[in-house]
Amino acid sequence: MAEPKKTRTRLSPEVRKDLILDHAAEVVAVEGVSALSMERLGKEAGISKSLVYAYYPSMKELLQTLLKREYKRLRKLQSKAAENAETFEQLVRLVTSTYLTYMEERGLILERLAAEPSLEDHGDPTEYSREGAVLYVATIIRDNFGIDMSVAYPTADISFGMPAAAGHYLIKHNVSRQTIEDITVEMIIGSVEGVKRNYDTALKPLVKKTGV
Repeated sequence: MAEPKKTRTRLSPEVRKDLILDHAAEVVAVEGVSALSMERLGKEAGISKSLVYAYYPSMKELLQTLLKREYKRLRKLQSKAAENAETFEQLVRLVTSTYLTYMEERGLILERLAAEPSLEDHGDPTEYSREGAVLYVATIIRDNFGIDMSVAYPTADISFGMPAAAGHYLIKHNVSRQTIEDITVEMIIGSVEGVKRNYDTALKPLVKKTGV
């Protein structure tokens, strides 16, 4: 009896595009951006090079899409973690922990993509969906510390870069993630508490005077 003929599963364009990005991420993580080529990605994904070009007309567009996908995943994880926070300290801890865990697992991909010259306008993980996230944190600082939004917003905006610096340090140095997390959380909370301590005597009068 003849064996039934196997039918090849046809993937949707979106699934296929994600598959190409998955293979690209693996190559970047192991060998670096320079090891990528459309021909190699086609072989890895089981499709022709021309089909890769049909989805991504250039390597730059492919890398930009990959980087944006990584940032989007990171922001989604951080937003989900923030939902479980009941205090400001928990918010800082959960968001920072999520960021550093992601960097520990996939940070090398982000670092290598961010260092790519063609992606210089897309290489800062703190910039992706930043405005909304900063406003969210600034509102919490305003409500919990009694600080006017004119001070709370820049405080949140500046503090926003600390986890990114911590993630970069984690990738470059042989140190435990928990240690870096603890240091980062203390720095963020300490900076906000410092702003609160000096708000009435130094910062609020300065804001009124300069109209910041």
